[in-house]
Amino acid sequence: MKAKVLLSLILLCGSLAAPVARAGDAAAPAAPAACELPSYLLTSESQLPKVADAIKAGKPLEILVIGSRSTTIPSSEGSSYPARMEAILKEKLPASEVVHVSVEIQSKKTAEETASIFVKLMEAKTPTLVIWQTGTVDAIRSIDPDEFRSAVTDGVVALQKAGADVVLMNLQYSPRTETMISAPPYLDNMRVVAQEHDIPLFDRFAIMRQWNEQGQFDLFSPSRGPELAKQVHDCLGRALAQFVIDAAHLEPAQQQN
Repeated sequence: MKAKVLLSLILLCGSLAAPVARAGDAAAPAAPAACELPSYLLTSESQLPKVADAIKAGKPLEILVIGSRSTTIPSSEGSSYPARMEAILKEKLPASEVVHVSVEIQSKKTAEETASIFVKLMEAKTPTLVIWQTGTVDAIRSIDPDEFRSAVTDGVVALQKAGADVVLMNLQYSPRTETMISAPPYLDNMRVVAQEHDIPLFDRFAIMRQWNEQGQFDLFSPSRGPELAKQVHDCLGRALAQFVIDAAHLEPAQQQN
């Protein structure tokens, strides 16, 4: 029962169960002030060489987001962060570049359970880049942190062996649940795996906490529901797009002005 309550609370942006939108469903207006972040949260020393090679060669950029229901927004497909990331990447990358973002929802599954499907999933999807959002279910279920780290390691290795660049995305931050689950062991272990395998870590937890503490978003109050979800997802999509561009070390000439 406790796990069910926590799952309902941790899905901050509502019951996020809709599929991701098509690339053209969402426009890409100027970033709102609420999306502002310090540069250190949007940079990584690790690189995305396969993304860089695909863009330089003018090949399609296929991105697969593997996550939970918090990846999507019901009744507002074009507002989910994968759709927003796709729209921003299309805006910033050369006009000839084909960018497609797809989503694989692994609802209520641990890192180990999710990683077990990676070999078959990669054979079916063959993405250039995989963004793996994980850690929330493991934290809620109090999975042993060492077992969690081992599962994330196995998943990253499987994705890399299949030929994809990998970005790890950690837990979402919610002040409503921070006293109910212990996030630090899972955050720390994801950081260790990212460092060991020289892959970028998109620190969603720190980013959302920054927005909450600086007053850009009130993540404690549930009253705004879908409106808040759309705003947070828009900012996450913008941040992810910039994170990918920076990690691929694209020169200004390779981006649209």
